[in-house]
Amino acid sequence: MNQRRKRRYYLEDLPLDETYARFFGALQQASALRPTPSEAVPLDQALGRVTAAPVWALRSSPHYHAAAMDGVAVRAEDTVGATETSPVRLRHETQFHWVDTGDPVPPGFNAVVMAEVVHEEDASTIELQAPVAPWQHVRPLGEDIVATELVLPENHRLRPVDLGAIAACGLTQVEVRRRPRVAIIPTGNELVQPGAPLKPGDVVEYNSLTLAAMVQEWGGTPTRFPPTPDDFDRLRAVVEQALAEHDVVIVNAGSSAGSEDFTAPVVESLGRVLVHGVAIRPGHPVVLGVAAGKPVVGIPGYPVSAILTCELFVKPLLERMLGAAQPKRPVVRATMTRKVLSPMGEDEYLRVKLGKVDERTVATPLQRGAGVIMSLVRADGLVRIPRFSEGVHAGATVDVELLRSPEEVERTIVAIGSHDLALDVLASHLRRQDATLTLSSSNVGSMGGLLALKRGEAHLAGCHLLDEDTGEYNVPAVRRVLEGRRVVLVHLVGRVQGLIVAKGNPKRVASLEDLARADVAFINRQRGSGTRVLLDEKLKQIGLAPERIHGYEREEYTHLAVAAAVTSGTADAGLGILAAARALELDFVPLLQEQYDLVIPREHYESALLAPLLAAIRSEAFRRDVAALGGYDVTRMGQVSAEVG
Repeated sequence: MNQRRKRRYYLEDLPLDETYARFFGALQQASALRPTPSEAVPLDQALGRVTAAPVWALRSSPHYHAAAMDGVAVRAEDTVGATETSPVRLRHETQFHWVDTGDPVPPGFNAVVMAEVVHEEDASTIELQAPVAPWQHVRPLGEDIVATELVLPENHRLRPVDLGAIAACGLTQVEVRRRPRVAIIPTGNELVQPGAPLKPGDVVEYNSLTLAAMVQEWGGTPTRFPPTPDDFDRLRAVVEQALAEHDVVIVNAGSSAGSEDFTAPVVESLGRVLVHGVAIRPGHPVVLGVAAGKPVVGIPGYPVSAILTCELFVKPLLERMLGAAQPKRPVVRATMTRKVLSPMGEDEYLRVKLGKVDERTVATPLQRGAGVIMSLVRADGLVRIPRFSEGVHAGATVDVELLRSPEEVERTIVAIGSHDLALDVLASHLRRQDATLTLSSSNVGSMGGLLALKRGEAHLAGCHLLDEDTGEYNVPAVRRVLEGRRVVLVHLVGRVQGLIVAKGNPKRVASLEDLARADVAFINRQRGSGTRVLLDEKLKQIGLAPERIHGYEREEYTHLAVAAAVTSGTADAGLGILAAARALELDFVPLLQEQYDLVIPREHYESALLAPLLAAIRSEAFRRDVAALGGYDVTRMGQVSAEVG
């Protein structure tokens, strides 16, 4: 077998702090962390750049004694003794001059009197009723900047105000660090460009787009290479070319231990592998090396792993090359809403949604898969779970590194409960109505939403729980779970629940009884969801035991996820709503109507934070957009269904 194609395993599984010490220590010894050379750029192109040398003032600002007000320039000593009863009279030219703001103060004059307090007797005589102090309302030469003084130090990231100061002191350009040139090389036989036709097995190559934007944000100049196939010689040639033209090389994918993962062997053939495998999750199979005196970073192919490892290892590289660190993200303390188990030997970076409920910041975990880029899109922050900690208990206090501003977190409405597509539409309408507000939805099912309200972890919960004894929706469950709590139920929609099936319904599924057929694979909703409660109640009514349904134990958390399972062919049918079937162009077998309400504690219902949300729900535009999804009855949308407590 070709030596290059032999399976390669991790060299080590280093803790993060040891990884930094080994990687950056070796780069320092190899002189691979040299600051980038300087270049002179015009001021209108210098925003965000880092100074490569101190900026010294070429001239003073102002470079003359300047009037700070509209009025008259005088000699302060000529105004001594002036009062309302004994004013001082001054003659034009010899004792005063009219000046406008910014005008030079005439030689021999040392104060300016505001025009508003000057009394004109005639064209050549004025009267002052109060004395003025020397240099009153005068900007003396060098008040702002004195020629030769230090304006900005080296390694300073230039802000808009800095550009103004540099221009004020007489300079038209500034010496800055050249942006580090970063090559981004995606690898894999399966990669296709965005917009290309897709067949099973194809993967859209968007990692390089995301990584390039990150590099640009950190002050680098990215170069996106076309995807390189999984071939040792071709990858080696591309990396060698990139090393000749760039300061840092990123190889995306191929960093693991598979038979076609060539990043580590390529780096080894061109230089030295320093680290292969870091005790972090996601992002474990990282390759860190040096070749041609330059750092090479091999990052995993899964998007979340790629983004995280790029931030952990490429960002500090660029900061060292530029001589200036990016501002650290703020950290807040939050209460974890759910228990999270974590692998013992790795630092895990958990994505969370945040919101402030009853003066307490709550953190709700998001999907943890390394391939789920939407977990980062939806995330408000990252929680680092230390290795050997086993995880975080529900109710525990954690430190959250913010991905959004604290102000945005405070203006977040937290919805935890049953999933419905109308909530996604509502989030868009709310943002359109008030750009400072965000609706954050976490899908844990109707019962999970009520329990979240009980624990004070949400402002509202979507709910469609049918009570089998009374046949009433939501109110009995709310009374039982939120006993003693004052709650308002706002009707959102009436929904059609039914069986989501493939286009054309090839299995001819027409009823719940058909789910017991041996040739039908079912996809279920999670325990505690209103849809699951509804299904179980209907199965009991028709006498169909759940164990007779192939796939009953397989669970998804949203209607769209159920529809996706049917689209993929892994399921023939799933109970869900018509809007989800329409969204993925599937067929639908309607079975029954149900009531979907928003359960809102009275104190939140009456709060200023939720007022725009309630207004959006009751708007004609929202009603129209939800109705267009199909399968919804919006006639009672926004009405109060019930008040409990």
